[in-house]
Amino acid sequence: MTVAGQIKRGAYFDSVTLMRVGRELGGCPGVADAAVIMGTKANKAILDSSGLLISRFEAAGDADLLIAVKANTARAAEAAVAAAEGLLKGAVREAVSGGIEANPGSLDAAIKRLPGANLALISLAGRYAGAVAMRALERGLHVMLFSDNVPLDQEIRLKKFAREGGLLVMGPDCGTAIINGVPLGFANVVRRGDIGVVGAAGTGMQEVCCLISNAGSGISQAIGTGGRDVKQEVGGIMFLAALRALARDTRTRVILLVSKPPHPTVLDRIRQAAKKIRKPVVALFVGADPEGGEPANLEEAALQAMALAQGRKPQGVAELLAAREAGWERLAAREAARRQPGQKYVRGLFSGGTFCAEAQVLLGDMLAGVYSNVPIKGARQLRNALVSRRHTLIDLGEDEFTVGRLHPMMDYSLRNSRILKESADTETAVILLDLVLGFGSNPDPAAELSGVIRKAARRNAVVCSIIGTEQDPQNRVQVEATLRRAGAIVMPSNAAACWLAGRIIRCLASKAQRRGSK
Repeated sequence: MTVAGQIKRGAYFDSVTLMRVGRELGGCPGVADAAVIMGTKANKAILDSSGLLISRFEAAGDADLLIAVKANTARAAEAAVAAAEGLLKGAVREAVSGGIEANPGSLDAAIKRLPGANLALISLAGRYAGAVAMRALERGLHVMLFSDNVPLDQEIRLKKFAREGGLLVMGPDCGTAIINGVPLGFANVVRRGDIGVVGAAGTGMQEVCCLISNAGSGISQAIGTGGRDVKQEVGGIMFLAALRALARDTRTRVILLVSKPPHPTVLDRIRQAAKKIRKPVVALFVGADPEGGEPANLEEAALQAMALAQGRKPQGVAELLAAREAGWERLAAREAARRQPGQKYVRGLFSGGTFCAEAQVLLGDMLAGVYSNVPIKGARQLRNALVSRRHTLIDLGEDEFTVGRLHPMMDYSLRNSRILKESADTETAVILLDLVLGFGSNPDPAAELSGVIRKAARRNAVVCSIIGTEQDPQNRVQVEATLRRAGAIVMPSNAAACWLAGRIIRCLASKAQRRGSK
């Protein structure tokens, strides 16, 4: 194999264009792998792990574009690199001549075009987004701030200003919301109903909404806050404001709160505010010590909220889930029996940060030696996020992986290569995945994943959960059928997938112990 590459100094293209061009290069004659990404330190490390890093790339900076190709021959590699130039120019011509109606060039122009609007969705580079968000608030608009890398002090100013004006600021880094039935950002097509959700955990909010909808109930509102809102510095300003908004909302009968662990003072503030609300409130703070009656995972939280909305008691949900798990013991034993001696670890590769956090909590209770790039509640810090150690759970949506490239819910290339890498490790027994459907996510996930799952399933138990609905553009039912045919074990929730992964590892440990005692 030969690797060839090129640096384009100061060249900027949007992440979707880079993903498309990289895929087209990968299909060129003789090409085994290709990448077109910005020259950040993290991206160079990813190229290195994929065997695509060449020495000249070390001189590239964050604003430089890197084109890397691995091919069977030097001629094929150089031809593909040369083809990249034409593909990039073609993408620019397509964007310019696409015949799309010109969009307004400013916030004021947009308001003139749509004078009845009451919400602005902002997705700009973080250093610009905060100022635009403030202008929207000053014009009386609620704000969904999709952008990340907004300075913390600016977030605090925005949220205090919004609170004074009775407005919401969802974000920064708010990926998901459903407002009056309209999905915003990364969101799913769910039934309308009477359960309102507040979430400082975007993918966690997506899962509870989908679980509720798939079970026949529905969502009144789903209000995201951004993960930093529940940190000590921000103080839960918007989480509390959203909670109060749902308390007033006539469509909402039950309120469901979902968050990664808030700061203890913020957590206490939220719990005290929830107790004053007359509507039933279900709360799940992933990684925080639960109070009496609080659910243990996202699925249990969704089912408790449904029970309350239907006039049933929520206490029986945990018993139903435990009975279901008992029925899966045979499945865990069967998968353990198929593994070879030495296979003993689970490797979780997540596109959703909440699912990675939940996996750490659930598997941390079942297994010893859990590592992560974003450790919580007893998990240990990985020295290198590109190199797994024992039981490893990776959030591929962290900035170290997404600077200069698309989020892993859209671009599967990084995760696909990591799946094959983990599968080649003789100590890997289980590969644990999430798959998030809906608006903004990869339009054809089954086609993207089925090939690598088929390869990995020859050696490993590939356990996954699918977050989505049948009404989503990708159609959950069809995606699940394709992944099952490829060899994946599809579980009804992330918590269920974690439980099965942990049980398989426990069965393997028992089998190894029996072998050792003979």
